[in-house]
Amino acid sequence: MTPATEEAVETLVQAATEASDLVERYQGIKELEEILDIRLREAKAEIAKSLYEGRSWRQVGDLLGVTGSRAEQISRGAR
Repeated sequence: MTPATEEAVETLVQAATEASDLVERYQGIKELEEILDIRLREAKAEIAKSLYEGRSWRQVGDLLGVTGSRAEQISRGAR
């Protein structure tokens, strides 16, 4: 992880855990987790689609360290 990414993660976690009420804090963390899951899945899908240009799914999978089928699933935003 890059220092910039580490700093961004720390900022997000701090923001999500600011609430003094523990239930609010839990809900903030849960909401952040859900939003990040969606946004990161979308980002990975875009990367996989871009890598696919001029390559087979098997080649994309090799680049990503997964099977070709999994690379194709990632491109569709599948879990």
